[in-house]
Amino acid sequence: MTKYGVLVGSIRKNSYSQGVAEALVAGLPDDAEVTYINISELPLYNQDYDAQSPESYDVFRSEIAKQDAFIFVTPEHNRSISAALKNALDVGSRPWGESVWTGKPALVASQSISGISGVLAHHVLRQSLVFLDMPTMQQPELYIGNVQSLADDAGHITNPDTKAFLGDAAQKFVSFANKFE
Repeated sequence: MTKYGVLVGSIRKNSYSQGVAEALVAGLPDDAEVTYINISELPLYNQDYDAQSPESYDVFRSEIAKQDAFIFVTPEHNRSISAALKNALDVGSRPWGESVWTGKPALVASQSISGISGVLAHHVLRQSLVFLDMPTMQQPELYIGNVQSLADDAGHITNPDTKAFLGDAAQKFVSFANKFE
């Protein structure tokens, strides 16, 4: 059994990113252990904390270390990823030489209410994952544009074709992640 950590870059209530994440998780095997990892309450990373980390950093790093693979879903904020998601990546990668991300397979999905589908955020996140030494599934590319027309008011994906696409992508991620066990 693989343990999948899910990080949702939007910390907004009823976010579309959460809905995309849920649709991806629905495509995982029934026996998959899935943990949604809260990033909303992490203090901003500060190198001064490397010597004596806040308890929330220790709890977060411990939870990341327990996971075998990760699903990241990001909105696009000013042509990049959200500050909350960038902060989570930074917290997990420090102190220098003690990254809890190293070698763990990743799936990246982005979404946007525009037609460009969060493609720039998607690639910014991929660049960070390259540095963090996380093998990242290349295909299919998961850019979800005009997401508001694919979801209900609570952010849940309701479009059957989108749900099927995301479920199929999750199944492919299972095969990809299994290569790294």
